[in-house]
Amino acid sequence: MASPRSHAALLFGQRVRLARTALGVSQEEIAQLADMHVTNYGRVERGEANSELHTIVRLATALGVDPGELLAGLSGDGMLPDREHAYTVADFIAAKRGQEAT
Repeated sequence: MASPRSHAALLFGQRVRLARTALGVSQEEIAQLADMHVTNYGRVERGEANSELHTIVRLATALGVDPGELLAGLSGDGMLPDREHAYTVADFIAAKRGQEAT
C-alpha cells in the first residue's frame, strides 16, 4: 500500500472521509457524484492523491460542504514534502531589499 503524499494530503483525506461517513454514503456513491473513479477516490481518502483544484471542488460539491472546510488550516509549515525553495514572498522581498541596499 502506498504512503500518504504529505501530512496535508492525509488531513484532507481524513476530512473527506469524515464528511462522507457523516452522510452515511459509500465511497462508490461519492465517487460517482464527484465524477471520478472509485479507485482514485479511495486514494484521496488515504492521502495518497495530490488532488487538483477541480477535483477538490467536485468532491466538496458531492459532499455538500464548502471546499474551504476541507482545506482550512492546511499550510506549508511541515505539512508538505521538503522542497528546494521553501520561501515565502515576505522572505523573497526581504532578500531583494537587502541586495538593493548593498
